[in-house]
Amino acid sequence: MYLAPLNYDRFFKKVFSDPEISRRFLEDFLDTEIESIEILKEKHAVTDDAAFVEFDFRCKIRDGYVIVDMQQWYKPDVTQRFYLCHALNTGLQLEKLPKKRIALDKTEKRIVKVKDYRNLEPVCTLIWMVDDSLKFDSDYVAFRMAPEIVIRFVENEKLWNTREIREIMKQRAEALRIMSNRTKHLDFLPSNRLVFAFQKNIVKNRKMEKYTRWFEFAERTRNADNSPEDFEEFGGEAPFDEMMRRLNKTALTDDDLAYIEKEREAWEEVSRFIEEYYEEGVRDGVERGVEKGMKKGMKKGMKKGMEKGMEKGEIIGRIGALRQLSENPALPGELAGQIKQQITSLTKKLEEMS
Repeated sequence: MYLAPLNYDRFFKKVFSDPEISRRFLEDFLDTEIESIEILKEKHAVTDDAAFVEFDFRCKIRDGYVIVDMQQWYKPDVTQRFYLCHALNTGLQLEKLPKKRIALDKTEKRIVKVKDYRNLEPVCTLIWMVDDSLKFDSDYVAFRMAPEIVIRFVENEKLWNTREIREIMKQRAEALRIMSNRTKHLDFLPSNRLVFAFQKNIVKNRKMEKYTRWFEFAERTRNADNSPEDFEEFGGEAPFDEMMRRLNKTALTDDDLAYIEKEREAWEEVSRFIEEYYEEGVRDGVERGVEKGMKKGMKKGMKKGMEKGMEKGEIIGRIGALRQLSENPALPGELAGQIKQQITSLTKKLEEMS
């Protein structure tokens, strides 16, 4: 190993604690210029029940607040978990929100000070997903708050099946009218973004985007046998040179090396569990499918034969098991894609047999 895995939380934080590295990454991913960046603390007290919440990286830039969180493991609650982080990215601004004076009567003898929420700034929460792709093929997917009429407009099947372009344009105009209303800072709502970036997709798609190199670099550090030759093309660029310096094996402590070994063992255990879950699900489905197929074969055996009935039963069983497995929210994106292809292939085969 030449460089430690950037995707591991400890080393991600070690690298992104450098303001110049984090600034350059955000500039490349958000496609903007950042004049200054203030790195903020990672741990925050929230409620009596939740002692604290911790982010991998949070900073303040000119246009608002940014969180970058590395997500390496498959978690079924990933959507709710990071929506909460996204909300907290706004809520934590209460710490520095200025107060304004409000007079309770015309004589201004009774004055109170309250938080001035007009000073809340937009937030961007970027979830860097190492293996999971949430079943998307794109590099990333971003969510923003939009008026409900916009969602209804897009989802209106009846509208999009009509040939009346005037009705479509009329409803679009109404949606745009509501979206363009900036009364009392309504435009603040869609200025907040929750972004899921998919490392595997980015590396696979290899689009000519500035952010691609960051994810390719991270992917190469995942190889336990990575060598200096793997990173030659990144040399000569200040942020990558500094990353390589910070991740270099010679700069790691014994505790760092033990941490890497522990993380790799944990990931291998998760991979084994997923594989066993998959095989067990298929096996169980096949057994039930064969039984079902034999019953159908018994009824139609005189016409099509028991052998064909059993074969169809096995296919039905496999399709059922694969469909059940594909509904598991913790399923890796890559494996989900393979399962989808198998279901399509088996369904086609079943249709040909009918």
